[in-house]
Amino acid sequence: MAIEDQENTIREIKPKNRRIMVLQKQYSVSRFSFCFLSGGPEEEDNRWPPWLKPLLKEHFFVHCKFHVDSHKSECNMYCLDCTNGPLCSLCLAHHKDHRTIQIRRSSYHDVIRVNEIQKYLDISGIQTYVINSAKVVFLNERPQPRPGKGVTNTCKVCYRTLVDDSFRFCSLGCKIAGSSRGFEKGRKNLLMETEDSGSFSPSTPPLTASSSCRIAKRRKGIPHRSPMG
Repeated sequence: MAIEDQENTIREIKPKNRRIMVLQKQYSVSRFSFCFLSGGPEEEDNRWPPWLKPLLKEHFFVHCKFHVDSHKSECNMYCLDCTNGPLCSLCLAHHKDHRTIQIRRSSYHDVIRVNEIQKYLDISGIQTYVINSAKVVFLNERPQPRPGKGVTNTCKVCYRTLVDDSFRFCSLGCKIAGSSRGFEKGRKNLLMETEDSGSFSPSTPPLTASSSCRIAKRRKGIPHRSPMG
């Protein structure tokens, strides 16, 4: 008897709503981008410069630990040759002959100007935005809860709405994840499972006799009192 109770306790609880199941699968695919940034097959890593994945994992706009007392100690620079963490403007004196880039902020997310990053990286297929009269791209994904109405194009990784059909990704991180062979295979499997599950919108319940009777007896219009004679 005790064994039966234990089996009932550990029984897997599956969601009844098919829409919830699909959203869970989309979340799993989106999480793949973060797992991919932490490592991957050697063949995949050789497709990108060695500084790219360390760059996307850094936390910028923190105070420099070497120049704490300076008012210019905010770390918004990065050295592509050293890849030893974010730098402040005072740290650049030790990186004179190195390739350095500046990270900027937009809506609490890290961005980089197109004219800086395109010197060292192919950013084709990534959505660009104009901020302070300059084109920028986001470093990492910014998932949306759901696409807006009438949306025809979204990021292949995090499903964020893209304003132009010529783009496939919303950020550098999404391009890395979405361009890997493992991601494409997982995405195809997800689409196949979604098609097999059919429509996940609940059907309209049939009209019963009691409900139709209530509709027939419903009074129409606003009642008015008879005029006083």
